[in-house]
Amino acid sequence: MRRSLRALPVAVTALLLAAATTGCGIRATTVPVDVGAAPSRVSCDTPAQQSAQGGVQGFRATVELVCGSQLVGVERVVPVPEKRGALKDPVALVAQALLEAMAKPPSAQERDAGFTTGVPAELTATPPRPGDPAGTVRLSRKPEDLPPVALSQLVCTFAGHEEISAGPGPVTLGGPDADPPRAWECTEAVRSRPESVPTLGELVRPTATPGATPR
Repeated sequence: MRRSLRALPVAVTALLLAAATTGCGIRATTVPVDVGAAPSRVSCDTPAQQSAQGGVQGFRATVELVCGSQLVGVERVVPVPEKRGALKDPVALVAQALLEAMAKPPSAQERDAGFTTGVPAELTATPPRPGDPAGTVRLSRKPEDLPPVALSQLVCTFAGHEEISAGPGPVTLGGPDADPPRAWECTEAVRSRPESVPTLGELVRPTATPGATPR
């Protein structure tokens, strides 16, 4: 019997020992045995709000960063993009400012708390196309080609800004081509598991967009 116990996997042996101790009047533990390395612990404490630098125009907004494999909102003073000559559309201008804030590497304090970002630094916002629904944000890359975590950051950050999303409704995103825009929602599932965001959002029926820039 002792030889056969040596041949059993460690986890199975632990279960057998637990059963034996139960028979001896000792309560078996329900803590999993041999489940691998312990997960790394991060505080995810929201850093103190950063003050705007003198002479820099900006607005306060909640930017979604990644911490502990989920999205956590960090309030920041978001500067208005310096190169905004082509971004006369107010939605595109706000979206560009938020994109730059998400792509910016976390501060030392944010890194110590466990914050990271997956948004590419080269990603930019462009004006909507004629016929795009109001509030559409066109990106320099197709949304479905972005890393899932980055797409989740965009959706939940944009959903929290009234200039882009009126309330808790979906966020409408499109790429640089003529493909119709699609809608994504920032759900609790997306916040807790950002890598599981749907690759393709729901198609949005085209409507007239006031002030859309012809191309």
